[in-house]
Amino acid sequence: MEKTSKEACADQLSSLAVSGIPAGSDAPVEIPPHLSHDPENNMKRTDPFQFGSRLLSEQDNVFEFNAWDHVETDDTYKEYAELQYAKQRESPVSDFDKNRFNSDPAKWWNNFYKNNTANFFKDRKWLQQEFPILSKITQADTGPITLLEVGAGAGNTAFPILANNQNPNLKIHACDFSKRAVEVIRENEAYDTKYIQADVWDAASEMLPPGLEEGSVDLVIMIFIFSALSPSQWKQAVQNTYSLLKPGGEVLFRDYGRGDLAQVRFKKGRYLEENFYIRGDGTRVYFFERNELVKIWTGNGPDEQDNPAEVADAASFEVLDLGVDRRLLVNRAKQLKMYRCWMQGRFRKKQTTAPE
Repeated sequence: MEKTSKEACADQLSSLAVSGIPAGSDAPVEIPPHLSHDPENNMKRTDPFQFGSRLLSEQDNVFEFNAWDHVETDDTYKEYAELQYAKQRESPVSDFDKNRFNSDPAKWWNNFYKNNTANFFKDRKWLQQEFPILSKITQADTGPITLLEVGAGAGNTAFPILANNQNPNLKIHACDFSKRAVEVIRENEAYDTKYIQADVWDAASEMLPPGLEEGSVDLVIMIFIFSALSPSQWKQAVQNTYSLLKPGGEVLFRDYGRGDLAQVRFKKGRYLEENFYIRGDGTRVYFFERNELVKIWTGNGPDEQDNPAEVADAASFEVLDLGVDRRLLVNRAKQLKMYRCWMQGRFRKKQTTAPE
């Protein structure tokens, strides 16, 4: 069982006494690294799916730091969230608007990227910490690697990877179903077709991306893109990913989790269906649960109406990691608490065995 910060401090006091420094002396007590404001004491995680080490205990002042890790929502927030969900269901998107938003989602993403320049987005420099394999594939002696980013947006994942790349044989295919997003990538001064190729592609279409064939991709990155698809599109998107990957290839996944503040905040007229919403700019977003993602990517736990033969033939991945990243963000000036929830996973295409 993990120790609370109070217990950890007690252990430190005991160790001081054992080493010959009286516990009651004026010698300074070392502050645990996760409670220190000194940047040099920031704890680096060895397990990417540990999701941070600043743990909130009953003795801590919640407003001392801007964020805390592994914080479960309190009863007050849970009750508020359920009330919000009930109100959302009572005032769903009209049938007319539902058809308008679902019929051409690329249109709304094009508008989004027209209204937000590349400078609007922050580079995802945290990716190599969360997914160490990205550091491995960029090493000089790794050899040929084909990386596909689905939902590449303005290039805020692809370009940071290229900035750290030492591998002369790395090729990134950055795809997005927004024509404007692809234009933004191509206009970037770091865009070099030797290492990166940007194309328009809908992950839920029945066609594969330009320049890629079945079984040609080593690694697929899907960061906050699966949530933009409607539930009816998930199966095709997973099938496409499965077709593109080599046996043993991996998917690096991060997206929104159910109960995230962004979901709870939705007002009337934004609810499309359970856990699926329309933002104010017309783009769609879904909030996932862990077991739901396991079923989507592995095909396990089919509904009763599913055809067993169809499920057996479906794309099947094994889950290497799938964690729930819960954080409490606080606004210290306004004394506000904000609960965030994300899903982060690694899925691997199963190795095929040749018939005997």
